[in-house]
Amino acid sequence: MKIVFTGAGTGGHFYPLIAVAEEIHNIVEEDRLLTPELFYIAPHLLDSDALAEQNITWKKSSAGKVRRYFSIRNLFDVFKTLFGTIQATIQLFFLYPDVVFSKGGYASVPTTIAARILNIPVIIHESDAHPGKANLLASKWARAVAISFPGVREYFKNVDDSKIALVGNPIRRALFRPASEGAHAYLKLDSIKQTILILGGSQGATSINSVILDALPELLNKYQVIHQTGKENLETVEGLARVILKDHPNKDNYKPFGYLNTLATRMSAGVASIVVMRAGSGTIFETAAWGIPSIVIPIPEEVSHDQTRNAFAYARDGAAVVLKQKNLSEHILVAEIDRILGSEEIQSDMRKAALEFSRPDAARKVAHMIIKTALEHE
Repeated sequence: MKIVFTGAGTGGHFYPLIAVAEEIHNIVEEDRLLTPELFYIAPHLLDSDALAEQNITWKKSSAGKVRRYFSIRNLFDVFKTLFGTIQATIQLFFLYPDVVFSKGGYASVPTTIAARILNIPVIIHESDAHPGKANLLASKWARAVAISFPGVREYFKNVDDSKIALVGNPIRRALFRPASEGAHAYLKLDSIKQTILILGGSQGATSINSVILDALPELLNKYQVIHQTGKENLETVEGLARVILKDHPNKDNYKPFGYLNTLATRMSAGVASIVVMRAGSGTIFETAAWGIPSIVIPIPEEVSHDQTRNAFAYARDGAAVVLKQKNLSEHILVAEIDRILGSEEIQSDMRKAALEFSRPDAARKVAHMIIKTALEHE
């Protein structure tokens, strides 16, 4: 059984692939199937360790982006995509996998087109509340379409409803549950005080970092703050925080991190009373699985429509509050945090809504879809 993964230009799309691969291995072991051969076709290698852990072989293939604005680079990227499609077709011809699983994004286009040319079954997964162009294209010949948000069905008008499955966004098993035991000691935090966890996405969020820095003196009067700044931003944020908090009595209750690995993420979730975050689908579904109230600050619509739709889809049933970046200030953010953390009833309702929204079995459901299709194709 050979399976090819494709897509994923960012961590938010890449790590769901890893979660699905993990579940494929689990199902294969449980059902005593032959060990699968797994491959990942994409322009860039995002996390070689994660691929190695799941015995996934990377195959490089070119792909070009499609930008929403005019750029001469669009012309060059058309040729990159055409060249990438030729590359992917050659790779798939010699591999001849039983199924191609795509997470969408520009990186997936050459491989899904190549699969179409070679009549190899394709399964796609859409993470966001509004599908991207790559998945809309691939849906025309996909064997099955897995979606994360209920309202996404309406966008796949060309797909028979029986082929669409609402599964949620796959998350790795290691992130299913927060690790609260020993977490306060690990993070050097007070176990009595409430803790705010700031997640700016895999690259960090400069605008959120700026507001948090402005709000820090007031926040630290009541709370502790764990702040994932993004690797590139850590040095700048730490330097500014030292100046801002120079004479603050609770300055040691501010914990900035460039990046949170799996253990640090679980520990941070284990102590967090609330999460302030971007609206990437992966972050939303991880936070939902933890059952933690959240304040969601989506990337502005002029940059990305996806995050705004994700944010409101998550907040609709009460799991989160949405603050638009253009309206964001330290006073508004602090007031909203105070409102939520000042009421046990509000927190309880938000925790319940988050857990009801979560779909921790998403990776397993997608893995079953892939294995079923692969076995039928053998």
